[in-house]
Amino acid sequence: MPTGPAARAGGGRGRSPAGSGSPSEDAGIDERLHFHGRRKGRRLRPGQQRLMQEALPRLRIELPPSGARLDPVALFGPDRELWLEIGFGSGEHLAWQAEHHPQVTIIGCEVFENGIARALGHAVERGLGNLRVFPDDARMLMDRLPDRALSKVFILFPDPWPKARHAERRFVGKANLDRLARLMPPGAELRMASDDPGQIRWMLAETIDHSAFAWLATGPQDWRQRPADWPATRYEAKALREGRKPAYFRFRRR
Repeated sequence: MPTGPAARAGGGRGRSPAGSGSPSEDAGIDERLHFHGRRKGRRLRPGQQRLMQEALPRLRIELPPSGARLDPVALFGPDRELWLEIGFGSGEHLAWQAEHHPQVTIIGCEVFENGIARALGHAVERGLGNLRVFPDDARMLMDRLPDRALSKVFILFPDPWPKARHAERRFVGKANLDRLARLMPPGAELRMASDDPGQIRWMLAETIDHSAFAWLATGPQDWRQRPADWPATRYEAKALREGRKPAYFRFRRR
């Protein structure tokens, strides 16, 4: 999404952090993370500005002070699964998952202001009380979540950063997979998608090589066809119209 690795979930390019940088020993030292890309696009319409002023304070996740970890039970209540989408673009996929899984709390991370405003619009229009937004670098939130907090994670259509000198900016890499390995208990699911051939190869190789994740595919159709509980987005439809064939990956935390 063009930051490092901006995800394009939800039909538009989302913005997610660069893949470089290992998890900090002190989760509170967020300044060690280097962010690539822009946070604002065209000027927000008046209705979008109102959403940012009125809905965002109600739905946003605030990091606790002094490097403390977030407490999902205190924030969302007991016995609720917590899901995470990194780089949600316009929020179409994020809102669909929230609407179809009301028993789950799903947090979407996005830095691009225009995408955040669109996602807030989905949440307000559909009354999605289980959707939350972290409007900043996803790694900042990940480093403040407790161990084994996430039962499902989505990284959909991240920015491929095709130039060789920018490869370290891709979100899917050892440092961020290490983060996810800490946050996901055994059996948790990691979903990823891309329409870029280079990114597809990169994501698959990096995740297969990581000891914490097992690829769930048993045949070509398991990654060539989108699962029924994985909604289509405008970005995906555009990719298909332009002749790009997405790949859909599902991994299980070992």
